[in-house]
Amino acid sequence: MSSESSIRRSGPWSNDRVREFLAEARIPMRLAANTDTGFPVVLSLWFLPEGDELLAAVHQDSRIAMRLKEDSRCAFEVAPNEPPYCGVRGQARASLESEGAGELLERLLDRYLGSTQSSLGRFLLGRAQEELVIRLQPLWIGSWDYSDRMNDAV
Repeated sequence: MSSESSIRRSGPWSNDRVREFLAEARIPMRLAANTDTGFPVVLSLWFLPEGDELLAAVHQDSRIAMRLKEDSRCAFEVAPNEPPYCGVRGQARASLESEGAGELLERLLDRYLGSTQSSLGRFLLGRAQEELVIRLQPLWIGSWDYSDRMNDAV
């Protein structure tokens, strides 16, 4: 787990407010990874905060898993699409592990769908042995909150 003192931080929110926002967020995390062409790729993933880390699950044969194996440097953002705009973004190192992927899938399904008992839940859990945990260890976390300046615009 990342040491809180080793993470560079910026923005208006305290560490506690960042953690609270990430714990309450039920929106996907945007994850950017480097590719061999030199252009980054961005995708959305369900995530779960765990201490200072962010966890996501992906299929072992997915392109994002391949890209993160080749280059663990990545960036992330968790922000709603609706105003007033606020959120958390950062840069991280990603590690991939197979242990705990099934348990993480169950937790993600409960977090985002409220249950594991949907056809999607059964499909994902049926192939849990083929899933990987992406563990993001942030190097930098920044927050922003435009609520005050957008107060009369929404």
